[in-house]
Amino acid sequence: MLLHGIFPPISTPFYPDGNVYFKKLESNVERYSRTPCAGIVVLGSTGEAILLSDQERRDVLKGARDAAAPGKVLVAGTGIESAIETLRLTEYAAELGFDVAMVRTPHYYKKQMQSANILAFYRTVADRSPLPVIIYNFPQATGYDIPAELVVELAEHPNLIGIKESSGDVEKVRTMVECTRHIRRSATVTETFEAVTPRMLAASTGSGGGELVQVGAMTGSDSVKSSKPSSSAVIVVGKMKTRQKEVGFQVLVGAAQKLQPSLDAGGVGAILAFACVAPTACYEIYAAWKEGDAELANLKQERIAEAAQRVVGELGIPGVKYGMDFNGYFGGPARLPLLPLIGTVKSEVERLLGDIRN
Repeated sequence: MLLHGIFPPISTPFYPDGNVYFKKLESNVERYSRTPCAGIVVLGSTGEAILLSDQERRDVLKGARDAAAPGKVLVAGTGIESAIETLRLTEYAAELGFDVAMVRTPHYYKKQMQSANILAFYRTVADRSPLPVIIYNFPQATGYDIPAELVVELAEHPNLIGIKESSGDVEKVRTMVECTRHIRRSATVTETFEAVTPRMLAASTGSGGGELVQVGAMTGSDSVKSSKPSSSAVIVVGKMKTRQKEVGFQVLVGAAQKLQPSLDAGGVGAILAFACVAPTACYEIYAAWKEGDAELANLKQERIAEAAQRVVGELGIPGVKYGMDFNGYFGGPARLPLLPLIGTVKSEVERLLGDIRN
């Protein structure tokens, strides 16, 4: 599965009384689907997933899935503290048609989160998950920072295809990339090297499509390496022209203010809360970097750095949601214990985003 590019981890809209505002969820997803972002992440930290009930998580997954454009990669945040509950939500996301499961590090019992615990957790989930899995590391929220060496060890699992590294530690990104260079996997892509998922192939053929997709090829197991087509060969599947692209263990980052240096360190893309506010501005950094225009990428990076640090890094979800309101999306209120911004801080957000209206 190709995970290159920019992914907004969408917020969950609420009515003032705290109930989920599904019409606004659908409207936001439809609008993100028209941006150049590679896909959409549902039930990440920005989605306040930890503040939702089990049923609300399922309903939000379904609402977002139904509203998303067919060509966008859909990532479901399915991490819950126990492996068994994580798998239950992952299985539901797979039934809906999501493409990837993003599983945050368990963290509540911090003293017990030793290497053996984390290895057992992720290997159990990856073994049984019907979807390819990416690790989600967000130590600012969880208080647990998965060590790079543990990520490198987990990267050997064929169904663990990447990590969202939200620590903001560029050197850690570099270490993980360098230490997983030996991992070679095959991903199905379009003729123009954009992501293709089993769901997209199924839609292209007008059928279930199961017989057309080798699960191992999507997750990178050794069993299909010898039979994979040449990367230069174009294969027609239904109405789609596809080819194979070699990918490694894919490191995505979560700090928009450090996007360019993280890409320089070997990251392949990003899942950015700031992309909920300004998806095109984030994409422009990635696009310039992809084209090898370091000067333009740096210029675009400097444009958003202060706003991303303040709105996301310091103000958190209330800041993101107000920024979304300011830029024409629906942010709305967060759930308690998160409080809305006061007037002077709203004015500050408006000033920071004054030149980033997209």
